[in-house]
Amino acid sequence: MVASTLTVAILLFPELAFASETHELPGAAMSLWWGLPFAGLLLSIATGPLLFHHVWEHHYGKIAAAWAALVVVPLAIAFGMPLASEAVLHTLLTEYMSFIILLFALYTISGGILVAGNIHGTPLVNAGLLLVGAMLASVIGTTGASMILIRPMLRANDNRPFNAHVVIFFIFLVSNIGGSLTPLGDPPLFVGFLRGVDFFWTTANLWRETLFTGGLVLIVFLAIDIVLHRREGGAPKIKDPTPDTKVRIRGLANLPLLAGVIGAILLSAAWKPGVSFSILGVSLELQNLVRDAIILGLAGLSLVVSYKSHRKANGFTWGPIAEVAKLFAGIFVCIVPVIAILRAGHDGALAPLVALVTSPTGQPNNLAYFWLAGGLSSFLDNAPTYLVFFELAGGDPQHLMTEAASSLAAISAGAVFMGANTYIGNAPNFMVYAIARHRGVKMPGFFGYTAWSGAVLIPIFLIAGFLFFG
Repeated sequence: MVASTLTVAILLFPELAFASETHELPGAAMSLWWGLPFAGLLLSIATGPLLFHHVWEHHYGKIAAAWAALVVVPLAIAFGMPLASEAVLHTLLTEYMSFIILLFALYTISGGILVAGNIHGTPLVNAGLLLVGAMLASVIGTTGASMILIRPMLRANDNRPFNAHVVIFFIFLVSNIGGSLTPLGDPPLFVGFLRGVDFFWTTANLWRETLFTGGLVLIVFLAIDIVLHRREGGAPKIKDPTPDTKVRIRGLANLPLLAGVIGAILLSAAWKPGVSFSILGVSLELQNLVRDAIILGLAGLSLVVSYKSHRKANGFTWGPIAEVAKLFAGIFVCIVPVIAILRAGHDGALAPLVALVTSPTGQPNNLAYFWLAGGLSSFLDNAPTYLVFFELAGGDPQHLMTEAASSLAAISAGAVFMGANTYIGNAPNFMVYAIARHRGVKMPGFFGYTAWSGAVLIPIFLIAGFLFFG
């Protein structure tokens, strides 16, 4: 088996047979074949839950591991085990671990916060809930805000015959656009933070784009909801299965824990002791280890101080975060050779993609960055998509935050905003869809939802793109 694999590797990539002398993967010598496992895994994530649901539900971890193996084994054969293991372990230990620890903590802590009671879902109430959710998304993450507020939103509108649009706009604003102002908000921005982007850079550089885009989406929602609410006035009344009661927030002990997560991230950004440890040949900085340890400790503390009844009422289970952990482990491994090719720039196999985002004079085409990053984020996961274009723009955080700030803003906005275009663009989208269907909401299918996003979001993104990046 190994011999045959070696033969295939040498036939496909003869120029790589002696490349293991270098300290980094030689991206300029790598062909696009190396990107197939990455594309295959993302295609599996996009189609698995829809086309072969039962197989995917029980074997998604094995599928992700198989795609990752198709990267690791050829890398070891073509470049030697030391270089291959160093490249993969560096990604897993310096980026994936911190990434999944943050998501785990936000998911765990927010799961202990329960919004109990019910209010009547009038257009103004719904708009207010969407606004609150969008604001929360940048503080506790799109996943955290979605999981806390989707059930109160469904209860508020469960006596209305037209309520699917409420969930659709919830996905637009709370599960996506609202998370664009901090690394806590959406996974791609935290990936950028791990790559060296300052914590408050997105706050300072994306607030206009977020306010404009989110504001227009909210105005469109309010107009649609007012029309539908008036139409419901002449329809037969539906008995409210959850009568209005006083709204109370339970599990308040988790709020300082969320503040602690933010504090730990800010600490790692400000405190640079210059101390590092080598684990399996990978250098890990002390401030990042301390940050991750604090965040894990806060998640564990949340499990201790939270009432089990609150988590049960929230429908809290470990399934969603386990799926994210397994799939993203595969994604981070499969993207290793793709990043190496992108770092080669015009000398790599992805030179045509580099040309698309670069003008004839050599200047970045920020409108192309916005639409390409956003378009791919609509159908692929937006975190690895962000990382691809981050590297395509040079991969140097200091340069991207200063001279190329418009390019980084375009990539960030595209990846976060356009994750709302489909159910599979961002992790919370499908979770919200599943919860709504379970509660009896007649949600549109994949293409029906895409029709909504095409009618509402695409025109707004066209205006925002030309206004801010054209």
